[in-house]
Amino acid sequence: MKPETCPNCGAEVPRGAKACPECGSCEKTGWSDQAAYDGLDLPDDEFNYDEFVRGEFGGQGQTRTRLRWLWWVAGAIAFSAFLALLLRF
Repeated sequence: MKPETCPNCGAEVPRGAKACPECGSCEKTGWSDQAAYDGLDLPDDEFNYDEFVRGEFGGQGQTRTRLRWLWWVAGAIAFSAFLALLLRF
């Protein structure tokens, strides 16, 4: 897989290029599957997703729970009103 930037010199590699236009590096001389993924800035294996979510979103879990109950209550009221109208006729 061809990287978007050359892992040897950092130059931008155009789509479909067989080698880096700056340094001439190619798949045989320095590109590898790992080099294609090095610039993606993916989290490490030690990354704790739960800790990240707590740090970013804090106490919003309770707000979502309250909103969920609000929607259930609103749905029950709407359904009751629909049944009342249906039984009236």
